[in-house]
Amino acid sequence: MSIPQDPMILYSFVNTQLRDKYPSLEEFCRAYGCDKTELLQRMSAVGFDYDAEHNRFA
Repeated sequence: MSIPQDPMILYSFVNTQLRDKYPSLEEFCRAYGCDKTELLQRMSAVGFDYDAEHNRFA
């Protein structure tokens, strides 16, 4: 399964999945077959950083 390419849709999609299904970013990446480092870089490029304590991008 692929993840959205648009940064704002990706932000919303990932946070929704983390809230509803996955207790960690690692589990999300494993389920979707995406590289965690690449996802972190993509999100950081548009101003969002991962908050592990709250399991979301902000």
